[in-house]
Amino acid sequence: MRKIGVVTVARSDYGIYLPLLRRLSRDRGVQLQLIAGGMHLAPEYGRTVRMIAADGFEISARVPCSPKADTPRGVGEAMGAGVAGYARALARLRPDVLVVLGDRFEMHAAALAALPAKIPVAHIHGGELTQGAMDDSLRHSITKLSHLHFVSTREYARRVLKTRAATLRR
Repeated sequence: MRKIGVVTVARSDYGIYLPLLRRLSRDRGVQLQLIAGGMHLAPEYGRTVRMIAADGFEISARVPCSPKADTPRGVGEAMGAGVAGYARALARLRPDVLVVLGDRFEMHAAALAALPAKIPVAHIHGGELTQGAMDDSLRHSITKLSHLHFVSTREYARRVLKTRAATLRR
């Protein structure tokens, strides 16, 4: 049985994941390991982790990593807490692959924690651009940390291939 870890940190990625989560949960050859973190656990964002449970999904791990303040220091500390929390969760769960989506710092923390654990990362929505935000740098970094890439357009696929080619030349 394959263990597939899926990291969800907010309603925005959860909604995109929903068809995949339903499919994985029905597959008898797959053990879905749903890892909820970030805004899902934060009371100020409605503690949307309850929505996941109400949809019938078991949450295998919870990783608190919301910033205490919306400041560079607050986000930096949350990123550090996220890496540590995901490292603990991944050591316990030992997924065969870890699925992350997009460009949020919480997703970056999960991909970073997978690196020393030698867990392959599957990245959804790589190659996209966010002008003027740190999201673009995080997405690019997640692409470099990832082994499987699921992009939404050919243009984004070309960007991912370019990034991967530059990494492989080193």
